[in-house]
Amino acid sequence: MSREKLKSLKRIVIKIGTNSIMRPGQQVDFRKLDRIAFVCSSLQQEGYEVILVSSGAVGVGAAMLKVSDYPKEISEQQALASVGQGALMNLYSRFFRAYQQFVGQILITRDVVDFPSSKYNCQTAINTLLKKGIIPIINENDAISVDEMNHQTKFGDNDTLSAIVARLIEADLLVIMSDVDGLYDKNPKLHSDAELLDHISAITPEVLAMAGGSGSTFATGGMETKLRAAELILANQQAMIITSAADPTVLFDIVAGEKVGTLFSQV
Repeated sequence: MSREKLKSLKRIVIKIGTNSIMRPGQQVDFRKLDRIAFVCSSLQQEGYEVILVSSGAVGVGAAMLKVSDYPKEISEQQALASVGQGALMNLYSRFFRAYQQFVGQILITRDVVDFPSSKYNCQTAINTLLKKGIIPIINENDAISVDEMNHQTKFGDNDTLSAIVARLIEADLLVIMSDVDGLYDKNPKLHSDAELLDHISAITPEVLAMAGGSGSTFATGGMETKLRAAELILANQQAMIITSAADPTVLFDIVAGEKVGTLFSQV
């Protein structure tokens, strides 16, 4: 999909990362949540079908419980996720309602999309919300997701989850909003001459070599997970953009076909 063809898309999956909804010092960024709600509601009003995949349950839980260090024990992580997911959805509901937009929560584990009947039910739930003009807000069910022998329930990161959701509902575009402007040919934090790449048509070893690590204490993703998500999207002949979440209104520029971030598409 070319930039020009982005003007004709209808169904968009938007993934927002933990770093993008948290302020330094483990505080929830209310201004950012409001802007996300404003942009998603505006796109919905303009006729787009919007699905929001939001990280942040553990980070918000840590903020609520004033936890400064990421816990090592799975049970402690699950406790933070349980507290944080409820708080996060409460915040989203309040901000979206300011724009007269309803949202619906869907929590997914990997086994849901691995089995035909549960996969169908998941697709039906998302599509029904969209038909009713309700924006689905999707997250991994971190409070119960663990990987055990012969029973894998974790996606591992929400970049992967967002790509799987995009494939599941045949979205026209996945936009991963992060703390970087897109994919650079080298780490821009270390190299002042790093150049932002406009278009990638395949995830090669050379492209993967450009990836760095995860961004913060409570974030599980990094550029590598985003490139793995792009790999899934390209294999399904879909399109994906990585861009900065600093100003969520950049999504208006994306649907207008303007050059924003890095576009991953086969053509």
